[in-house]
Amino acid sequence: MTSFWSMWIIVLTTVTIVGLCWILLANRKREQAPEDQLTGHEYDGIEEYDNPLPAWWFYMFVLTIVWGIGYLIIYPGMGNFPGLLGWTQAGQHEQRVSAADEKFRAMRDRYLALPIEEISTDPAVRKMGMRMFSNNCAQCHGADAKGSYGFPNLTDGDWLFGGSPAEIKTSITQGRRAAMPAWEGVIDEQGIADVTTYVASINGREADEARATAGKEVFQTYCIACHGADGEGNPALGAPNLKNGIWLYGSSAEQISHSVRAGRNGVMPAYKEALSEDKIHILAAYVYGLNQ
Repeated sequence: MTSFWSMWIIVLTTVTIVGLCWILLANRKREQAPEDQLTGHEYDGIEEYDNPLPAWWFYMFVLTIVWGIGYLIIYPGMGNFPGLLGWTQAGQHEQRVSAADEKFRAMRDRYLALPIEEISTDPAVRKMGMRMFSNNCAQCHGADAKGSYGFPNLTDGDWLFGGSPAEIKTSITQGRRAAMPAWEGVIDEQGIADVTTYVASINGREADEARATAGKEVFQTYCIACHGADGEGNPALGAPNLKNGIWLYGSSAEQISHSVRAGRNGVMPAYKEALSEDKIHILAAYVYGLNQ
């Protein structure tokens, strides 16, 4: 917070407290008014008697003001002043997270020592993994892990970088970066249209035979290095299988052509700093279990 806004909060808070004290004391009345003396105020037929505020009510107001001042001295609330206790929400959160980690560390360490395949069906692991997935992965892959446009479906058995327990754990720990280069300027528009036809044909779709043949030549020249001669992809590079009918960016001719022309870039962030090793192990078991 800048010095200006800190001072603004301090001044505004101080003026408010002083104003409340003035209103309370300026309107205080000790003596009882003569019987039936009215203030002259009337609301919906209800008349107000000119009587002093009950003592207990007055002291209750005083107590709340004193309590508020004490709170602002002990806890942060006056701009950048941290309070005598130095309490912060972030600090309290870290304390509670550390306490929870200590409480459940022994249990997580026990699961860490077991293979992912073995714990992937454990109900406790599934429950913990689902919560971690909801907090860290659902934003991209969806709450049901079925992904969306540009984000892989984790339940269909198709893996860009491999679906073994070790590969899934590596994906979560280190992240992944896939890069489909843009071929515009290297392959002309006719070549892009032909290779699109070829890709459609190896998926069992009806396609013009001459254009598919021409597209195959383009594919073998520019695409086999990543996708392989048969188009079944390469998990080591994150190159998808182009024959199984599963599409990350859409399967229409326009979408396939756009992928070839403009390229695609997919990034899976690394969680090695955000999650401990035992949590990553449990999360990997949960993701692995989605396909079992």
